[in-house]
Amino acid sequence: MTLVKEEKQKIIENFKTHEMDTGSTEVQIAILTSRINKLNEHLKANKKDNHSRRGLVMMVGKRKRLLQYLKNREISKYKKLIKELGLRK
Repeated sequence: MTLVKEEKQKIIENFKTHEMDTGSTEVQIAILTSRINKLNEHLKANKKDNHSRRGLVMMVGKRKRLLQYLKNREISKYKKLIKELGLRK
């Protein structure tokens, strides 16, 4: 369910805004999206795992807040990010 170090580094490389970037809004959203997708797969196989389901709901809420922040600050980055991650239709 957790991200392997190599997977996380790959995500950071794809979404970083400058050379030393590891915590910008875009990177945080991309990492959360990856974790959410992995947890979704886990919950499909383990339907009664309510503790993990709570964690999923909390991660989705955090991602939603970060997306709203990015949308309010820089709409062009927001649109680019949701297109790359495939979040909205």
